[in-house]
Amino acid sequence: MSIIGVILGFIGIYLLVGQEEIIARENSVLGMIMIFACMCSWGYGSLFVGKADLPKNYFVNTGYQMFTGGILLGLMSLAFGEPWSAPWEWSGKVQWVMVLLVLFGSIVAFTSFNYLLRTVSPEKVATSTYVNPIVALLLGWYFLDETITLQSMMAAVILLTGVYFINTTKKLVLFARFRKRMP
Repeated sequence: MSIIGVILGFIGIYLLVGQEEIIARENSVLGMIMIFACMCSWGYGSLFVGKADLPKNYFVNTGYQMFTGGILLGLMSLAFGEPWSAPWEWSGKVQWVMVLLVLFGSIVAFTSFNYLLRTVSPEKVATSTYVNPIVALLLGWYFLDETITLQSMMAAVILLTGVYFINTTKKLVLFARFRKRMP
């Protein structure tokens, strides 16, 4: 059932990013390739962090991840020739959003993620990868008046079904183990 959940997750992500409005944009295929590469490296990193002999301090582990990710993103940004700007050139609204993203989207989220990788199975933790695009979709609709298409809704349902399959598997396995131990 976990495999079915993962397959449903890939199908849901494909439906979400494979919409005509997204594909028609310039460099969208390159962006999709980059997203797929990021998903693969995120998956590898999740498995690595869950099994590696790292310091017990989750903040230190988060620091390692943020430092490595920042270097890789900076190098990729240079390789693709993306424009850079200094934080003091950003508007006050952008600066405020960046502070919130650093605190909650990075420090709190990654520290929690590292903690969960040590205490819960990686596939359960990885379900956040399927839920995050749905949250982004809803936030874009609510704050930016973005349109939610029928394909977006179908993708969200498929993604949530994948999350259900992944989480249900572990519950069934735990229940079966519990039943075997009972007299």
